[in-house]
Amino acid sequence: MQHIVAALTLSVSVYVCLWTSVAYAQTNELSAWEEIESRGSNQDVYFHAWGGDPQINRYIQWVAEQVKQQYQINLHHVKLTDTSEAVSRVLAEKSANNDNNGKVDLVWINGENFAAMAKHQLLTPNWAAQLPNFALTDPDNNPAMSRDFGVPTQGMEAPWGKAALTFYYDSRATLSAPQTLQQLSAWVKQHPGRFTYPKPPDFLATSFLKYALIVLNDSQPEAIKHLLYQPATTQSQALLLPVLWQYLDELHPYLWRKGQHFMASGMELRRLIGDGELALAFTFSAAEIPAAVARFELPNSSRSYRMLDGSLSNIHFVAIPYNAAHQDSAKLVTNFLLSPQAQAHKQQANVWGDASVLALSKLTSEQQAWFAPPQLSHPSATIANQAISPALSEPDPSWSKVISALWLERYGVMP
Repeated sequence: MQHIVAALTLSVSVYVCLWTSVAYAQTNELSAWEEIESRGSNQDVYFHAWGGDPQINRYIQWVAEQVKQQYQINLHHVKLTDTSEAVSRVLAEKSANNDNNGKVDLVWINGENFAAMAKHQLLTPNWAAQLPNFALTDPDNNPAMSRDFGVPTQGMEAPWGKAALTFYYDSRATLSAPQTLQQLSAWVKQHPGRFTYPKPPDFLATSFLKYALIVLNDSQPEAIKHLLYQPATTQSQALLLPVLWQYLDELHPYLWRKGQHFMASGMELRRLIGDGELALAFTFSAAEIPAAVARFELPNSSRSYRMLDGSLSNIHFVAIPYNAAHQDSAKLVTNFLLSPQAQAHKQQANVWGDASVLALSKLTSEQQAWFAPPQLSHPSATIANQAISPALSEPDPSWSKVISALWLERYGVMP
């Protein structure tokens, strides 16, 4: 009996010690976040983010209102034409030994620019996991939340949203839109001057070119296709790029202005559709189509769809530069960006339509209800083929730079 009592006493003691250790760890974790809240409140945050879409700009303004209410943070949207502007600024600050008072507190970033900033040690490391809401992305079972264009983020970024290349067309101008890249070539020849794409290094331009590069090499052996997800080399370029240039050489004479002129920005595609010059275009923000229809910027006959041979898909992130003046405040803003409230609001088609990065299984039943699909206000909000269009992973970031440089060398100077 004494042995049993001693064993029970020991078990209880071990349980109490374990419970105390867990409680202590949880308290310390909570205290650490509370310290961030204390230091980060009542500050300014300069959020450098692309400013080319009115919907996105309005969403960021809504975020500013929310963090002002919760933390007395003044969120300033510094509108960028290209994310490289923020990269250049942080790099210049580092060169000037400005290691503590940087003017970029938070930056919307992914892919090539992330790789460049990480390479030059321009980002704050190991902070994303500090955010309480980061756990809602279920990173242990969703490795995409910690990889940007295949590159491990190492806690230097927090995911913000998901998007995929989406095509749209004027159904009055064409009865049947092309459903594959090869059909696009045939369609353009039947409708000369009614399609084009922007000039690299515009993000939408490189997205279209990477989609084409992946699809055109689909029949290659797996070992060669896999080279797209490794840093580009002279050898891999020789194996993978020729089919892209051959395709573009045949396509360009039938593009808008016979492929002799390319617009600088992807946003101009929408304007050309609205003006009736183009009949087919594409976007990485599918919700912009019904929203533009509602604003009478696109015809009521606009329709959206995904290509049957695949949709280039990616997750976009936010990051904190290594020398940000208000790092704790930027963490508070990012944690709000990952909140169910902010993610659900962003997903609404009439707000932005950007897909959530949260795992619904990590949310309460009430929170899950916030993500229920709403009644769609216009047929263009229905994305045809979405369920059966394969998701194409982004190639290694080096390919964007290589494609842009070689494209400009080959097509950038017209006679």
